[in-house]
Amino acid sequence: MNQRLLLSCFAVAVLHLPGEAWAQFTDAHSYDNTPVGTNQIELSYAYVHANSSVDTSLIITGAKLNLNQGMISYARYFGLFKRTMWVEAGVPIVGLSGSVSGTRIQGSINGAGDSGYQMAMLLKGGPALSVEQFENYKPTTTLGVSFTLTAPSGQYNAGKVLNLGSNRWLFKPEIALSQPFGPEQKWQVDAYANAYFYTDNTSYRRREILHQQPLPGFEGHLSYSFNDSVWVSLDTRYSFRATTFVNGIDQNNGQQNFILGSEMNVSINTRNSLLFEFAKALVHQNGPALTGFAVKYDYTWGRGYR
Repeated sequence: MNQRLLLSCFAVAVLHLPGEAWAQFTDAHSYDNTPVGTNQIELSYAYVHANSSVDTSLIITGAKLNLNQGMISYARYFGLFKRTMWVEAGVPIVGLSGSVSGTRIQGSINGAGDSGYQMAMLLKGGPALSVEQFENYKPTTTLGVSFTLTAPSGQYNAGKVLNLGSNRWLFKPEIALSQPFGPEQKWQVDAYANAYFYTDNTSYRRREILHQQPLPGFEGHLSYSFNDSVWVSLDTRYSFRATTFVNGIDQNNGQQNFILGSEMNVSINTRNSLLFEFAKALVHQNGPALTGFAVKYDYTWGRGYR
């Protein structure tokens, strides 16, 4: 199978639901074109040390928390109006432990986190191609959009500080522009603009109502392909606003966040890939002071794959 199809496996390997418990990143190469009929199963593990719970938009003052998260997700690629589309669903299993300084609060909790669902489409540069047709495809400027929904399916106890679920719905629209460049198009820049929108948590601290403004964000990813099997990227994300209100009272906690990270994707063959990630919050005004890493394994199959 030629270089074009092998590089498409890179894209499949990094497509996953943005993890609220991870770094709020959309991965580099997420909007690369991929043959229709492709299926992907992803198994991932992430470790995060932070001062926020699974819902990284809310900060627990004085907290020192350690999160271990495993996740399984499935993605399917298909054609619609001659454009490439995909849908994806994922469920995390989470272990969370920690303490809050100056208090006697400490403990741990394990179980299912909030599940996520995504639909995306390439509006430009993403013709719907079979595996055979993809042999002659040359990457070009790509414009894509996606919509991600996170459902409040995780464990939630209004009387507890440590929770695996957020007890509210989350919606994330995103628009993406990707441009390969340089000799042999080994370089690629990805620019994403997105925003997180939250419904109210009507059981916050048992009887209070938590309302939160949207969290807009901008991302930049610069990646370089060393060969047909390995690429690395430098990743950044800036987000702001997301002020919270409790029973209508402004908490004056608007956020300013800047996260720096890196990824390395290793394609073992056309079916199997590994992805390694690292991220750290360099600026976290009223935002999560997180440091973490993740390892992901992807298995890809479909008609025409060998």
